[in-house]
Amino acid sequence: MELRVLRYFLAVAREESISGAAEALHVTQPTLSRQMMELEEELGKTLFLRGKRKISLTEEGMFLRKRAQEIVTLVEKTESEFSAAEETISGDVHIGGGETDAMRLIARAAHRLQSAYPHIAYHLFSGNADDVTERLDRGLVDFGVFIEPADLSKYDFIKLPVTDIWGVLMRKGCPLAARATIRPQDLLGLPLLASNQHLVKNEFSGWFGEGYEKLNIITTYNLLYNASIMVEEGMGYALCLDKIVRTSGGSPLCFRPLEPKLEVGLHIAWKKYQFFSKAAEKFLECLQREIADRREADSPAYQ
Repeated sequence: MELRVLRYFLAVAREESISGAAEALHVTQPTLSRQMMELEEELGKTLFLRGKRKISLTEEGMFLRKRAQEIVTLVEKTESEFSAAEETISGDVHIGGGETDAMRLIARAAHRLQSAYPHIAYHLFSGNADDVTERLDRGLVDFGVFIEPADLSKYDFIKLPVTDIWGVLMRKGCPLAARATIRPQDLLGLPLLASNQHLVKNEFSGWFGEGYEKLNIITTYNLLYNASIMVEEGMGYALCLDKIVRTSGGSPLCFRPLEPKLEVGLHIAWKKYQFFSKAAEKFLECLQREIADRREADSPAYQ
């Protein structure tokens, strides 16, 4: 498969028509149509369902679209790294991570670096640990920010000097909002929204103790924003980390921490023996300085 053909395929998938894709690519319709038929012959699979008004993807076509987008993104990332001038440090830093307030530490490091190297661009990908791991393994992100628990055995990593607290997101007018903390027995019988990550489920199972399987989990989520909207609309209570969804001011929501306290650490990780671009290398150096400054500021001697 040629990269050019993959780009053609992605254009057809996006435009849902040969004519629209041909116009966007500045090629003739017969040329594009022939390329797509040759691609199907090469793979031995039907990629398109050709209707009268539009073209849609088969299951094999949807799989190829995902892989083709990853390949094109990786090629563009590599080209960008090689095209940076020697005398000017520029390029792209790709960071993946779950929803966490610890991203403020990443943001401060990026801002700190921006004044010295204004030509570095940052690209953020939000997803759960499985999503970030996949992109890290495929080279689509340089760094991944992971919330404990996470298996980092195949990566190099730094523990961040911050922690997140688990609790319950709820409407301010509900009965539980009057409590300062939420205990395991408070959750029995309530409609709950919980993370769909397996390791997170294990963490909550350990916190809750016997009877965890009796919890009434009516909805699972991988990112909290949409789950918070369901909480706003009265669907239930979301088990989540603090400081991700705004609960101050006019927000109808509030957050209450768990009791006993369930606190988790965070790490930033990268592939072992990773060859960094100059931009990613400078970012890691700056982040390490930011972490050192934070630890010094938090130390008793400093205070």
